[in-house]
Amino acid sequence: MSLKELIDKCKKSDRKAQEELYRRYSAVLFGMCLKYSRNKTEAEDNLHDSFMTIYEKIGQFKDKGSFEGWMKRITVNTVLQKYRKQRHMEVVSENLGDEPMIETEATEINLATLLGYIQELPNKYRLTFNLYVLDGYSHKEISKLLGTSTGTSKSNLARARMILKAKIDKEKINIA
Repeated sequence: MSLKELIDKCKKSDRKAQEELYRRYSAVLFGMCLKYSRNKTEAEDNLHDSFMTIYEKIGQFKDKGSFEGWMKRITVNTVLQKYRKQRHMEVVSENLGDEPMIETEATEINLATLLGYIQELPNKYRLTFNLYVLDGYSHKEISKLLGTSTGTSKSNLARARMILKAKIDKEKINIA
């Protein structure tokens, strides 16, 4: 079944088509959810909520641009809305301005270990880090998504990087 046919059937709430859509895209979207979640269970919940939103809003997809990109945007927005509703995020009032980025010498680190470190970050830092570094959002876009100032976005990113650098440096010491 072509993607267009699949989308058309999903617009008609065809359960088989919805199952097929899930089968085709759940792994990609689960990876997105995992980046923004504290653990696998939370990522699974976020994936479920994202697909429910996708099924509900699929009629709004206008065949312009990438369907996968459209679903990824819905997934990110669904996860962020969930965090805003649960008030997990606290606003950081201090502004670090143009604090220089901390650099570290290159080290080999297991991808699963790095993902674990990112998941351990406090919510406000993890979300900002993922949006900026992994998904390429600007600080202006992040501030709109998270309801913060651009200064707070920059501050949260700097703090996330400091925490990750410390964890990676500790990993290097444990390896040596």
